[in-house]
Amino acid sequence: MELFKRYVDVVLLQRKNGELIPMYVCWDNGRRYKIDKILNRQRRASPAGGCGMRYTCLISGNRRNLYLEKDRWFIESMRP
Repeated sequence: MELFKRYVDVVLLQRKNGELIPMYVCWDNGRRYKIDKILNRQRRASPAGGCGMRYTCLISGNRRNLYLEKDRWFIESMRP
């Protein structure tokens, strides 16, 4: 199983203390998926390459890893 980095748009809440909370992941086709819950947040490397702050999320009942790498967001995907 090879993973790829799929760069996505993210709608987020930035708290007054600077904390970033991703709320929605937006695909290029205009579809928007609500992040139901953030299970974990920690600095990690991705098996798809790169590293950054990893948000382990529940999106539509599926566990997904969303990364903030410098100033861009990507999600681990099975397809490029």
